[in-house]
Amino acid sequence: MIRHCGFLELATMNFISAALIVFVALPLCTTMSAQDAQTPVGVPASSTASNNTDSEDATAAAAKDAAQNPLASTISVPIQNNTFFNVGPYRRTENGLLIQPLIPFKLTENWNVITRTILPVIYQPQLSPSQGSDFGIGNLNPQFFLSPAGSGPIIWGAGPQLWLPTATNRSLGVNKVGGGQAAVVLTKRGSWLVGTLVGNVWAGRSGAHYNQMTITPLVFYNIQKGWYFLYVPMMTANWVGSANNRWTVPVGAGVGRVFKIGKQPLNARTQIFNNVLRPNGGPAWTLQTQVQFVFVKK
Repeated sequence: MIRHCGFLELATMNFISAALIVFVALPLCTTMSAQDAQTPVGVPASSTASNNTDSEDATAAAAKDAAQNPLASTISVPIQNNTFFNVGPYRRTENGLLIQPLIPFKLTENWNVITRTILPVIYQPQLSPSQGSDFGIGNLNPQFFLSPAGSGPIIWGAGPQLWLPTATNRSLGVNKVGGGQAAVVLTKRGSWLVGTLVGNVWAGRSGAHYNQMTITPLVFYNIQKGWYFLYVPMMTANWVGSANNRWTVPVGAGVGRVFKIGKQPLNARTQIFNNVLRPNGGPAWTLQTQVQFVFVKK
């Protein structure tokens, strides 16, 4: 029996997408102070005569660091919406909302552990006459990065990741326990932050199974007033697929800004990608919007 996504499910995903786009547009009408705008990413603000100004500068610096550095020592909650266009034989639109809180823990004086848990909420359109559309939760993917507490010219972290059987429908994930490893390395040079995040997850051995590598380049160029340009695609290699039907390689770019609503630091960004290499039925284009709530320790 073909399942159809109900009006409520479609309306929910459309509302979430619209809300994220509104949040991304908010920086256009939100003004940061000039001093905040000139604080380099991840660099402590210069001392001033006012303790309040010192605190605001430190908060702005920590928020900018958390916006671009996946190993930042600040709690944040990115909510990222990915809309995939021209999916499957009917060239439909698919949507994936990723809720991915990042929480750092101080392990010792010299080492931190940064946790990143990815929870996908997916709307998948009809892909065949016998398979209807589906809406639900995908596989939960907790990641753990062991990273030096000191900030040197090279920032790095590495550790295990898990693949948990939480998908609400078999079309939305592979419900087998799995795991793998992930690593991040990056550096800051003036207005640039450049690095990469690489990982691979395995789940299951027979029947429906999962084996995928992800490569995420991290390229940020910071300009004035909290604005920045970015290139942060997610390249994937599905090792279960055939050699000529394995890779997804997006090419594109985006823009973002770190700003405040009241005293709450936020990071909003958007990117658009053309998948120059994709498997059969994969999306031709992707529109990504993200809002990140940053909780700077006082």
